[in-house]
Amino acid sequence: QVQLVESGGGLVQAGGSLRLSCAASGRTFSGYFMGWFRQAPGKEREFVAAANNGDLTWHATAVKGRFTISRDSAKNTVYLQMNSLKPEDTANYYCAANTILSQWLGRDQPRSEYWGQGTQVTVSS
Repeated sequence: QVQLVESGGGLVQAGGSLRLSCAASGRTFSGYFMGWFRQAPGKEREFVAAANNGDLTWHATAVKGRFTISRDSAKNTVYLQMNSLKPEDTANYYCAANTILSQWLGRDQPRSEYWGQGTQVTVSS
């Protein structure tokens, strides 16, 4: 059974930092992109960041320079370091794994083979 389990969310003041983790299990993810998405109340789920199994990463414009995705393939874990957090970063953050990157980066609602259950991040002003 494939599982993606997020952790590390919480309440933080604006300007603070959080580090999210996502532990993947149940299959080999070497051929998969792993990434992070977020969804705020009343809004659609949006792409945040992705990493391949090598050195390539992608970050949404809204988080570039503040958030950094990293991946430890040996541990089947992906991280999202979030710095300089803003109230508009408040959302439920989801981990995902997929073999097709374009399903995450296009204009349509993102699709993914696997999703985690989400972890809440709340940034107070």
